[in-house]
Amino acid sequence: MNMIVTVDKNWAIGNKGRSFVSIPENEQMLRADTTGKVVVMSKNVAEHFPGGYSYQDRINVILTKDMNYTKKGAVMVHSLEELLDYVKKYNTESVYVIGGVGIFRQLLPYCDIIDVTYIDYEYEADTHFANLDEDEHFRMTEESDERTYFDLEYVFRRYERNK
Repeated sequence: MNMIVTVDKNWAIGNKGRSFVSIPENEQMLRADTTGKVVVMSKNVAEHFPGGYSYQDRINVILTKDMNYTKKGAVMVHSLEELLDYVKKYNTESVYVIGGVGIFRQLLPYCDIIDVTYIDYEYEADTHFANLDEDEHFRMTEESDERTYFDLEYVFRRYERNK
């Protein structure tokens, strides 16, 4: 499995249930990488989709404990075991975990590639991702040149699980 996450320089990913910023290049990469693939997310992430719809041209899988929750164009699973069983029918390289924090924590042990948009800024945050620079199970294998969006500087990094 793969994971896609945007972090600040303290590996923070959000505050009060919201992400910090939407960087167009980041959104374009997410779209390009996941079109035709499986995206796994929490109910909270799914609720923030514009217009209340799921991603088009993808298999949307929502992990939620809410047995009554439905979302047009998405598959609902209600436990980690059910999720892992569901995604078994797909090539692991075709499955992308996109958040939120609880899903990231549960699925990090199952992911081999983590694509990180690393923003060189410190936000006020209450939610953090694992610091992969300090995680002995992962190593950074790629880093882009620095990019700028308005006054934000960021890079794209790829981390791979040590084999």
